Amino acid sequence: MLRPPLVHCDSASPPKMCMLPNDNIIFIHSSAGPFRTLDMGLKFSTQSSSVGGHRILNQTKRLDKHTTLSFFGRGVQERVLQQEAPMSETIPFKVFPGQASPLGVSEVDNGINFAIFSQHATSITLCLQLPERGAPKGLGDGMIELALDPHTNKTGDTWHIFIEDLPRSSVLYGYRIDGPQNWNEGHRFDKSIVLLDPYAKLVEGRRVFGDVSHRLSRFLGTYDFASLPFDWGDDYKLPDIPEKDLVIYEMNVRALTADKSSELDPKIRGSYLGVIEKIAHLVELGVNAVELLPVFEFDEFEFQRRPNPRDHMINTWGYSTTNFFAPMSRYASDGGGPINASWEFKEMVKALHGAGIEVILDVVYNHTNEADDKFPYTTSFRGIDNKVYYMVDLNNNLLNFSGCGNTLNCNHPVVKELILDSLRHWVTEYHVDGFRFDLASVLCRGTDGTPLNAPPIIKEIAKDPILSRCKLISEPWDCGGLYLVGQFPNWDRWGEWNGKYRDDLRRYIKGDPGLKGSFATRVAGSADLYRVNNRKPYHSINFVIAHDGFTLYDLVSYNFKHNDANGEGGNDGSNDNFSWNCGFEGETDTPNIKALRSRQMKNFHLALMISQGIPMMLMGDEYGHTRYGNNNSYGHDTSINNFQWGLLNEQRSGHFRFFSEVIKFRRALDVFRNKSFLGKNDVTWHEDNWDNYESKFLAFTLHESNGADVYLAFNAHEYFVKVPIPPPPSNRQWFRVVDTNLESPEDFVPDGIPGIGSTYNVAPYSSILLEAKQA
Repeated sequence: MLRPPLVHCDSASPPKMCMLPNDNIIFIHSSAGPFRTLDMGLKFSTQSSSVGGHRILNQTKRLDKHTTLSFFGRGVQERVLQQEAPMSETIPFKVFPGQASPLGVSEVDNGINFAIFSQHATSITLCLQLPERGAPKGLGDGMIELALDPHTNKTGDTWHIFIEDLPRSSVLYGYRIDGPQNWNEGHRFDKSIVLLDPYAKLVEGRRVFGDVSHRLSRFLGTYDFASLPFDWGDDYKLPDIPEKDLVIYEMNVRALTADKSSELDPKIRGSYLGVIEKIAHLVELGVNAVELLPVFEFDEFEFQRRPNPRDHMINTWGYSTTNFFAPMSRYASDGGGPINASWEFKEMVKALHGAGIEVILDVVYNHTNEADDKFPYTTSFRGIDNKVYYMVDLNNNLLNFSGCGNTLNCNHPVVKELILDSLRHWVTEYHVDGFRFDLASVLCRGTDGTPLNAPPIIKEIAKDPILSRCKLISEPWDCGGLYLVGQFPNWDRWGEWNGKYRDDLRRYIKGDPGLKGSFATRVAGSADLYRVNNRKPYHSINFVIAHDGFTLYDLVSYNFKHNDANGEGGNDGSNDNFSWNCGFEGETDTPNIKALRSRQMKNFHLALMISQGIPMMLMGDEYGHTRYGNNNSYGHDTSINNFQWGLLNEQRSGHFRFFSEVIKFRRALDVFRNKSFLGKNDVTWHEDNWDNYESKFLAFTLHESNGADVYLAFNAHEYFVKVPIPPPPSNRQWFRVVDTNLESPEDFVPDGIPGIGSTYNVAPYSSILLEAKQA
C-alpha cells in the first residue's frame, strides 16, 4: 500500500481534524505527535499528551502474538493507525470494519473487536485509553478517538470495529454517541459524554470504596484476554442443593467484614476475600445459601453528584446498577481494580461452594443508576439509546415504576437479550447458583408499562437451557402498584418473596387478633397462594426480615421508624412495619422488656424455620443487630449496616446459639421440608376455635412416616395457656427441644428433655417444640 500524503494542520491552532476529500485521509496534530488513518475518522483528545506524566502509547507493549487475521482481512482495505512518537518509536494499529456479534469486546485472531447497539444513533466514536504502568490517575485522559463510518462499520443497528495488535488487557474504552436532539421524541443523546458499554465485562472507575477524592470519577469499560483461565479445581463441583432444603442468608459483601471488629487485615475488609475469611461463621450458623445484595458495578457516590438532602450518604446496598456484567470493582481487596475483582469473586464462589453453600445474586434489572429527566446522570444506556433501553410515556418522558426515576424496558427485544446475556454470563463465568430479581414486577410490563400476562423475559429466563439449573426468585411487586404475590407468572420455575408471609407472621406473633388462621396457612406453606399447576411449597420464599425495613431486633424494639439520619425528614421508608416495641421505644435496661424482646425474636426465628417453604434470614439477626430504628438504611456505610463481630461474640452462647441450633434442627428433619403441600396425614391442627377473633394460640403436630412427629405451640397471648399435649406415636415419648421462655441453654436442648406430661403451660409470648423420640 502506498503511503498517502500528509496534510499538516497549523500547529499554533487547537488540535483539529483535517480531511482530503478525495483520499479520505485524516491527520491530527497534537503535542503527542501526528496520527494518521485511512478510511476512518480519527482524532486525539485535547488532553492527549500524557497521563500522569507518561506518554500513553510509548508505554504500550505487545503482550502476545496470535495468528494473522482471517475474515477481517478478506476484501477489506486496511486502515492503519500510527503514532509518530518521540524517540522514533512507532506503534501501528491496523483497523478493519469488524463484526456485529458478539456485542461488547471480543478477541478474534490477533486483535480486538468492539460492537455496540444503537438504533437511533447518527454517529459513534470509539474512545480508547491504552494501559500505562500502575492504576490510571485520570480516567479519560489521553484518549484516542476513532469515529466509526456508518457505511462500513455498521450492520443493522450494531456499530462495530476491529483493531489489530491492540493490547490484550487493561485497555480502557467507551463511546461518544450522537443522534437526534429531539427531547420530545424521547432522545437523550449527548456526544460530549464518554459512555460505558452495556456489554463491558469489566468496569474501571475509582479503586477504593467510598474514596471521596474520586467521587466524580468516570466509569469506563475494560477487558482481560491475557490472564490464564480461572482454576476451579479438579474436585470442584456445584453444591446443587434441592430447593426445599435451602436456608438462605441475605447479606451484603462489604458490610460483612467492613467493620474493624472483623479483625481482618484492612486490605481485605469489605471485599470478596473478606467473605471467604468468614465462611466458618456461615457454616457454624447452619445456612447453606447466601443471597448477596447487588454485586454488579454501581456508583456508591450517586447521592453526592449535586446538593440534596441525601448528599451526605454513600450507597452501601448497591441497588443502582451501572453495568449488568461487571462485578463491583471496589469489592476487590486492597484497591485491586476490576481484573482482581473478577478473580476474587470467583475465589469467593469457589470457597463458598467448597463449604456446601450456594451463591444467589440479588439483581436489579428494573432500573439503572441514570436517574430521571430532572436530574439526569448519563453514563451509559441513556446516552446510547434512551428510547430503546427505558420505558417512556406518550409524551416520551421516562416512566418510573421503580421509584428511582427510570424503568428499564425489559421486554424490548434488545433489552431482553441484554438481560439474558447478563444472566448467562454470571452462570457460565462466575458459577453462581441463582438470582433474586429486585422489583421483578417491572419485568412483567410491556414496553409502554402495561402489565403482561405472559411477559417474554420471564418465560425465556425460565426456559433458557443455561439458566434452567438456577434458583429463580422474584420480588413480586414494584413501585407502580403491580403486586403479584402468588400470581407472578412463573412457568412452575419461579419462586417468590412471600410478602404476605412476612406481614401475617409479624402481626400474629406481636399479638394482633384475628390472625391465627392466616398464621397457620403461612407456616403450612401458603397453599392458598402456591398450590396451582405444578408449584410447590418451596416456591414460597418465607421471610420476616430483609435488608429493607427493620432488623429483627428493631422489629421488637420500635413502634416507629427513626430515619432522621437519612436526611429526608423521616419521609422515606415504610410506615407499615407491623412492629411492637414490647413496651418501650428503643434501647432500655428494663429486664422484663429485654426478656420479652428476646422471646419474641426467638419466636419469629422458630416460626420461620419450621415453616414449609424456603426460609430466608438477614445477616446480623443471629446476634440481634440494630439500626436504631432506621428502616431504610441504604445510605450508611457505618455500623448501622456493618456486621458487628464483637456483639456476635457476646451473644455466642445465647442468642446466636439458639438461632444456629434451630437452623440445624430444620435441616435435620424432613418434616419441615416437604416437597408437596401438607395433607391430612401430614399435619394435625389441635384447634376447634378457628373463628374466635380473640384467640391467639395455635398448636399443631407435623407427622413423620417413621413416627418422629413434631409438636409445636405458639402463644401470642399476654398470659399463660395450659394446653393438653396429644399422645405421642406408638413406642415414643415427647421430648422438649424448644421453649423460648427459658434462658440459654435450656431454650434449645438438641437431645430434648423427657418427662413431658399430658399438659404444658406455655408462657405469654412464647413457643414450644416437642419431638417424638423412642423411649
